[in-house]
Amino acid sequence: MPIKDILNAEHTLHGVQCSSKKRVLEKIAQQLSELNPKLNAKELFDAFIERERLGSTGIGEGVALPHCRMNLCTQTMGLLVHLKKGVDFDALDGKDVDLVFALVVPQKSTQEHLNTLSEIAEAFYKAEFREALRNTRNAEELYLKATQAGISELQPQNHARK
Repeated sequence: MPIKDILNAEHTLHGVQCSSKKRVLEKIAQQLSELNPKLNAKELFDAFIERERLGSTGIGEGVALPHCRMNLCTQTMGLLVHLKKGVDFDALDGKDVDLVFALVVPQKSTQEHLNTLSEIAEAFYKAEFREALRNTRNAEELYLKATQAGISELQPQNHARK
């Protein structure tokens, strides 16, 4: 599922200040619950923390992809956050995280969850995509870069052998 299908302008935050991974996850949970009143901020936060206990969602190169499945979530939701200053996210490479893409999917959508997460991770592994997001000045630019530039970045690659 492309970023453009799970992200809208209201789900894009730029220049957010947080002092820790916990504060980032609290901010994300709060924002998602405000955007979808069916979701409870505390339950969302707890779900993100529980996922982090399994291993950091900091995938490296300053990117984290916190994710969870929720019973009251009826459709896949994304939230993109550009932090003003990177925070320690226990990332695999030890680098501070400044780009966070949170993903919440319906509880029963296990395969969709895995597929969408994989597609998002693939886009964020590309240096040009990360840099395009980092070079934005506001939430609107961030949203446009993520959804327009991200469309081609997220298309499955056909690696046909010749």
